[in-house]
Amino acid sequence: MRYISTRGLESPKVFSEIVLEGLSRDGGLFVPQEYPKLSRKTLRAMRSLSYADVAFEVLRHFADDIAQDDLKRLIDETYTPQTYCNVRVGSDANAIVPVRKLKNGLFLAELSNGPTLAFKDMAMQFLGALFEYLLARQGKTLNILGATSGDTGSAAEYAMRSRKGIRVFMLSPYGRMSDFQRAQMYSLSDANIFNLAVQGVFDDCQDIVKEIGKDTAFKARYHIGTVNSINWARVAAQVVYYVYSYLKITETDDETVDVTVPTGNFGNVLAAWIAKQMGVPFGRLVVATNENDVLDEFFKTGVYRIRDGAHTYLTSSPSMDISKASNFERYVFDVIGRNSLRLRALWDELARTGRFSLAGADFESVRESGFT
Repeated sequence: MRYISTRGLESPKVFSEIVLEGLSRDGGLFVPQEYPKLSRKTLRAMRSLSYADVAFEVLRHFADDIAQDDLKRLIDETYTPQTYCNVRVGSDANAIVPVRKLKNGLFLAELSNGPTLAFKDMAMQFLGALFEYLLARQGKTLNILGATSGDTGSAAEYAMRSRKGIRVFMLSPYGRMSDFQRAQMYSLSDANIFNLAVQGVFDDCQDIVKEIGKDTAFKARYHIGTVNSINWARVAAQVVYYVYSYLKITETDDETVDVTVPTGNFGNVLAAWIAKQMGVPFGRLVVATNENDVLDEFFKTGVYRIRDGAHTYLTSSPSMDISKASNFERYVFDVIGRNSLRLRALWDELARTGRFSLAGADFESVRESGFT
């Protein structure tokens, strides 16, 4: 499989290359040239598999330049009940992602069983193992530069702590994280973990990371990579739990399931969108937001209007206090027919005016995509 940039100015690359690069040199985000497909027959055959085996069946399509035995070993070493042991009473840690029935037709995928009690542990633990493997294979080191509003930072640091060849520099908005997540991050004493507090909001932290990512000479000189969901490997690993959860709550392969996802940077619900493109029968993709409702406004009106720091509200859910969702670019790229020229024009307009809109046939494509 080859990967291209949403901005269209980067030559196709393989999985191992884009994992270590994170952000494309043209400022875009890497996506597969085309999404792999999971047929109904394939889904049916996966119903009896463990979480780790489902992960392998999904990720082998995305990481086809890694020896399959090595990929299987990395997955098996990551997804263990010892790592994902913080289950609710009555749930089974061996499931890795227990799926709890709340009532008829309503289920909850339990994604907060990892070391930091955040859903991002599901992908980040795999990413830590993957980084260490690729760096050792290539004889390289990596300085990970990340931005967090809370859960990404702690999940990344716990996944990367003490790993060989890796240092983590995590930017967070000063005074805008929960006390729990601040304590998780700032209490780590590992020699390869560095926390940097920024006066501003999460979007300011993320802008710093993206600007540095566009400076290709600086990025190459200091071996800089990313762990935010702008890194495709994060999104790919999140696709797994959508496939797994679908298989656990359905009995036949033609049942349609709606998905509701609390959304900040759009990476989590984007993984559901990708699973849907791969053939998982998802219906509606419900984007749940807090007062920072940029995405809700877009899916209702077609207008994407970002907010500055002064108008990004501090809420009781700081991980969702985001008004400039990075992964949204991948979705827009898909919904406008993967037209890189058009995508660049939209993002140029966004940079100039703080907004863009999709209307007519484009907004009809948004409506048909299932998001609400």
